[in-house]
Amino acid sequence: MSAATQAFLDMLAAERGAATNTLAAYARDLAGAEEAIGDLSRASRNDVAKLAGEWAALAPSTVARKSSALRQFFGFAVDENWREDDPSGALPQPRARRPLPKVLSHTQVEQLFARAELEADSGKPAALRQLALLELLYGSGLRATELVSLPVSAVPRDAPLLTVMGKGGQARMVPVSERAREAISKWMEVRPADSRFLFPSRGGKHLSRVRLFQLLKDLAVRADLDPSGISPHVLRHAFATHLLEGGADLRVLQTLLGHADIATTQIYTHVDAARLVALVNSRHPLAQQGVPRPLAQNDPSD
Repeated sequence: MSAATQAFLDMLAAERGAATNTLAAYARDLAGAEEAIGDLSRASRNDVAKLAGEWAALAPSTVARKSSALRQFFGFAVDENWREDDPSGALPQPRARRPLPKVLSHTQVEQLFARAELEADSGKPAALRQLALLELLYGSGLRATELVSLPVSAVPRDAPLLTVMGKGGQARMVPVSERAREAISKWMEVRPADSRFLFPSRGGKHLSRVRLFQLLKDLAVRADLDPSGISPHVLRHAFATHLLEGGADLRVLQTLLGHADIATTQIYTHVDAARLVALVNSRHPLAQQGVPRPLAQNDPSD
């Protein structure tokens, strides 16, 4: 990896607070490009154009990601006066369609919760933990990593808000429903007290993301739901979708989800088309009830 590329990665970490996984992805994409065309700070526009052939067999979404990484690098190189030109225009620009999120219906969510609540009535620690996890996934829209790594100190005492450390080390506040607070309270009564994590595991660590996936899929089976359609991310999508259906503002939803770009949040608007049409038909000033008003006899438009 060239010194210029390493300097770019250092900038992402220091100035933008990029997460470890994000930095690793950028490093792989930039290193792969350098293997193909050499030092990116010196590559010509013709060299950059050759990447289209190198990436010809890749999925459009992968090419789009790699191109994005290089565009950001070239912009940085120009700002640092390492280059006088920006050859980003020679990069391939595939139109990758972003997949729509899987969405659970209200009935499916109720079915999942009914089973979790029934099992929690046993008072068993595993069942109480399961319900608390479920309440925070669907009730607060947390990412899997955000949820399993929650410290006990993040649990609200008086204010109904939870402090979450999101991507890139960005903290945000998310609401915690009364249902979730009750579930957490019951879990705290039986939770092992020798860990700083809200959902601890053995060895002083927190519950793993893999284990969280397993717990949800096992619960889905017991709730007579298809386990392939249940995951922490699907519950996060359900949180966002159902809030939007209920009239939540898109900007508020962006804040709750911790999205840096509103475009990421806008993907949820596809599920709300029916509500928007009904809203226009019922609330628009020109909306009419029943038969259209007839024209007056002396109406100049006759």
